[in-house]
Amino acid sequence: MTAARNPGASPRARRSALYMPGANTRAMEKAQFLHADVLILDLEDAVAPEAKLTARRNVTKALRPGHYGHREVVVRINSLQSPWGHDDLAAIATLGADAVLLPKVESAEQIQDLAALMYRAGAPLRTRIWAMIETPVAMFNLREIAASHSLLETLVVGTSDLVKDLHARHTAGRHEVHTALSLCILAARSYQLSILDGVHLSLNDESGLRSACEQGRDMGFDGKTLIHPSQLAVANEVYGPSSIEIGEARRRIEAYEAAVLAGSGLTVLDGKLVEELHVQDAKRILNLAHAIDVLEEPLGQAVKADDG
Repeated sequence: MTAARNPGASPRARRSALYMPGANTRAMEKAQFLHADVLILDLEDAVAPEAKLTARRNVTKALRPGHYGHREVVVRINSLQSPWGHDDLAAIATLGADAVLLPKVESAEQIQDLAALMYRAGAPLRTRIWAMIETPVAMFNLREIAASHSLLETLVVGTSDLVKDLHARHTAGRHEVHTALSLCILAARSYQLSILDGVHLSLNDESGLRSACEQGRDMGFDGKTLIHPSQLAVANEVYGPSSIEIGEARRRIEAYEAAVLAGSGLTVLDGKLVEELHVQDAKRILNLAHAIDVLEEPLGQAVKADDG
């Protein structure tokens, strides 16, 4: 099945996607006031087997309307082949999560099966599917996965599992996963999906985190998955357009529109060629900046207004 996409849709801000262990109720409550664009309530890797049922109950309680303000809320369920996956989905399907994140996706059929189960469970149409791409097999099936279903919205690269399966070593430059990262970006952009980079494992390495974020941004990722709130500021800064970029985007649009009125399909601004493709990217930057402005309304006020 080829997914139906809307390439002209305004982007959502997904600079930072923070994993929140479902067993940790204190962390999930504090997340109301964190500047994360996306909260991933995790029932899988971050939860020990003996805590799975408790985590599921906690997440179902947290999925109440407006609890996290304007942030996107995603639930990572356990694999549908695990003892918990089907019950995870049944518990959260109707509760209004923005997306269900499926781990260890290696085929289009897994996405299609999840979509069918969501439909039967009564999930609202607004609840989308996100896919974890984290195994060597997945890399060979990316095209089929990306085109699998219209509910699929985002690819999330799981670099930790991938490095383990490759028998590779984590390096500062991430040379061990360059090929995989590039393949994932190509698949996402071919089917108008958003895409998030893998986590940075060290919590006391701000320079390494910044370097990884800059690398991912320059490769084309929309944002980065994170394992601790201390990583949010760097990811938000790097993946968000700067005031200089926003100003340049506006100037490119204005210069191009003036050129079109004068009968030309291109112009030169600051010694650089500006044509339609540059204007499209400038509009993407301005749409992203607007989406960030909406997310960054005072979090406490947003939560109080929604809870009230």
